[in-house]
Amino acid sequence: MRDSRRIGAGVVLAMLAVISGGCRSSGKSASKGKTAGGGSIVRSDFGKTKDGKSVDLYTLTNKNGLVAKITNYGGIITELHVPDRNGQDGNIVLGFASLDKYVAGHPFFGAIAGRVANRIGKGRFTLDGKEYKLAVNNGPNSLHGGNVGFDKKVWDAEPVSSKEGPALRMQYVSPDGEEGYPGTLTTTVIYTLTDDNELKIDYKATTNKPTIVNLTNHSYFNLAGDGNGTVLDHELTINADNYTVFDATQIPTGEIKPVAGTPLDFRKPTPIGQRIDQTGGGYDHNFVLNGKTGQMKLCARVRDPKSGRVMEIRTTEPGVQLYTANGLDGKITGTSGKPYPKYGAFCLETQHYPDSVNHPEFPSVVLRPGQTYHTTTVHKFSAK
Repeated sequence: MRDSRRIGAGVVLAMLAVISGGCRSSGKSASKGKTAGGGSIVRSDFGKTKDGKSVDLYTLTNKNGLVAKITNYGGIITELHVPDRNGQDGNIVLGFASLDKYVAGHPFFGAIAGRVANRIGKGRFTLDGKEYKLAVNNGPNSLHGGNVGFDKKVWDAEPVSSKEGPALRMQYVSPDGEEGYPGTLTTTVIYTLTDDNELKIDYKATTNKPTIVNLTNHSYFNLAGDGNGTVLDHELTINADNYTVFDATQIPTGEIKPVAGTPLDFRKPTPIGQRIDQTGGGYDHNFVLNGKTGQMKLCARVRDPKSGRVMEIRTTEPGVQLYTANGLDGKITGTSGKPYPKYGAFCLETQHYPDSVNHPEFPSVVLRPGQTYHTTTVHKFSAK
């Protein structure tokens, strides 16, 4: 699962505050620095958690004016501004303008999901002959790392030097036994807003004991703009001939079937809403991507016909979970001040398949000492 392209790291921008242990070493409320690629990063205070940890918000701007706002609380992408076909800027991800709303609880808006993203059946798995029990927080299953997953942690964060554009490196060390998982897992995620108008997310992890890991970013996208209606008219293409069949609790049965002749056939550009009424409440399905695990390949392409915005995703991961914000119901109001309706966004979570640890026929999520988990996902933006 290695990608040969590497991001330059380790050089801290002199004018930016360094994060240590989730707390700033600088007392300044904001700091700014330029990057090697001509963009900039601004750090500002974003508040404190309930236990008093200081949280920061980083604003990354590339040389073309694209903006990504990322907080070290959960590694959340709070805003992502890209222009439409007329050059009009717009925030295309769902989220909040304040830390308090994230801390109060939310449906994983923009967060890093882990230690294991997606579902683990009955919250149990066996590794090297030993059974491990996890928190059951999604019906009978464990979801997105348990009750206090990576989305609720304050990560160490620091800007790093990159010729591609402004970059932010975050690290979290998950202790042995946290949320029931074995091994101390050291995870590093680098967000880069490249000068090619890409948001690149690079994940790495190492462990001191055999464990399992499956990381993703859980951003909710609406290419028409945050809070601007549903995404049912967005045209979606997914580079997948097959999908994993799941049971009534959304755990894979182990069977892999063709998408042909089903509402899951997005091999050609298709409006998300064209067959959504045939899914029983919306999409929440894992697609088996064409191509090899560990090699960069096309994952999906989405176009909003109203704004002309296009997002193309490439990844080294073997699968992608399409979720159409089925749980939203208009009760949450986000950054735009507008309520978020059902189908008000889509998620394309690049990852290994759900419950992979309990399916030896699936690509493995097991990580052992001496190995490095390494995956990369790139979102490229344009408009036409």
